[in-house]
Amino acid sequence: MLEIQARSGVGADVDGIDLRELDDAGHGALSEALARHGVLFFRDQNLSPQQHLAFAARWGAIDVNRFFAHDPQHPGIAVVSKSPEQVDNIGGGWHTDHSYDQTPAMGSILLAREVPPRGGETLFANMNAAFEALSPGLKRILCELNAVHSSRHVFGTAGLYARAGDVRMNNAELATQDAVHPVVIAHPVSGLPLLYVNRAFTLRFEGWTDLESQSLLQFLYAHAARPEFQTRFEWRPGSIAFWDNRSTWHYALNNYHGHARLMHRVTVQGGALERWRP
Repeated sequence: MLEIQARSGVGADVDGIDLRELDDAGHGALSEALARHGVLFFRDQNLSPQQHLAFAARWGAIDVNRFFAHDPQHPGIAVVSKSPEQVDNIGGGWHTDHSYDQTPAMGSILLAREVPPRGGETLFANMNAAFEALSPGLKRILCELNAVHSSRHVFGTAGLYARAGDVRMNNAELATQDAVHPVVIAHPVSGLPLLYVNRAFTLRFEGWTDLESQSLLQFLYAHAARPEFQTRFEWRPGSIAFWDNRSTWHYALNNYHGHARLMHRVTVQGGALERWRP
């Protein structure tokens, strides 16, 4: 029997379901839960790559990440890995996937294939709760702003991964796009307001200089990462986290040096972002 237990901060644990046998009723319940909780956590879901892709396709077309290495037989599956000798991990900072795209991804479905004996958790943060905790005056200001997002400084030819010579990333020459999105967006299902900036990919407010933008952006980043908006997910083989990229941030902890970690991620395409109006 399907059981959904909300966590404090953000997210919900889902029990009593085998995602390989998901029917329409189960899909509807999970869709409603994802919109409400922002991220869903599953245990003991030993999906094959084909089943992983089929589960993701229930929510929309697959968004093939142009920078991540892919599973050789399944290009829709991005490989998120760290070997024992590697120092840096992937996703080791607060971010939301694909905010640099004109039409950002709806969600990502991350499946644990190999995990370290300890560590390697992922933090998630609630962007609705972060927005609601702001003052009325600041909310009014943010609702009128747009922000510029980019992949250039992370995935580009002069970006973080290229400078580090990280072979886990490809196609640096494709990181040429900037995107402009409202700072406060409306969730397309719930209608709730969501703070939509993130430390990894947001550069500045549209019409503001980098210097003018930094003080407010840094405040928002620190505010949205407050512990009361967070949850921590501890991985086991076969665990899945399915998060809504519009309403959450996530942060992969790099606290398992000397051990391997292998995750498969499938990303689902989204739609245009709409500004939230009070």
